[in-house]
Parts: sequence; structure tokens; C-alpha cells
Amino acid sequence: MKLTIYQKPTCSTCREVYKTLKESGVDFDAVNYYLEPIPKEKLKELLKKMKMKPRELLRTKEPLYKELGLDEKKLSDDDIIDLMVKHPDLLQRPIVEKGNKAILARPAEKIKDIL
Repeated sequence: MKLTIYQKPTCSTCREVYKTLKESGVDFDAVNYYLEPIPKEKLKELLKKMKMKPRELLRTKEPLYKELGLDEKKLSDDDIIDLMVKHPDLLQRPIVEKGNKAILARPAEKIKDIL
């Protein structure tokens, strides 16, 4: 079954996971979600597969998180997902999907959980 990595190529953790997948000889697709945004329904599906709430996937140290006041706002899961679709910087990364399972490969060693 083919893997998909949702990543930001300039992210060091993403590069590390990408390199591990290449060296393992695993067949995978790499999606730069800055060039190919993750649609809302797909993001909901990935969250479900990771067994995560949208707020758990937010990058709380991202300047945009503070600018949007997300630490102070009481937002619905749907509102948070909409913000992550609109502002990909808010997404923790990389997300690796394989079939009916997905993980947040952070730290990079977590990639072993899905291989």
C-alpha cells in the first residue's frame, strides 16, 4: 500500500522523514500542501485517521497562531479546520498516510510507526 507524505519541503523534520522513506525504498507520494492545499474533507479524514482533534494539530509556536489570537479564541473544530486550510502554516507536519492509518511524524522517528 502506497504512502503519502503531506509536507513543507523546507521543514527539517519533513526533509528527515522524506529521506528516511527514500532510503527505505518505500513507494510514496509527496504532497507539498503549500502548492497543493489539503481540501477540508481530506484534512477531516486525516485527523480522524490520526485520532486527533483539530486543535492538537495546530502549530502553537507559529507567529500566525498568535496573530490570529487562536490561544484566546474558543473556536469550533470546523472553524479550526477552515483556518488550517486557509493558512497551511498552522498545520503541524509532516503528516504521513497509509491506507486507513495516518500519523503526525513528529519527531521524525515516529515514521517507524507506519512503515
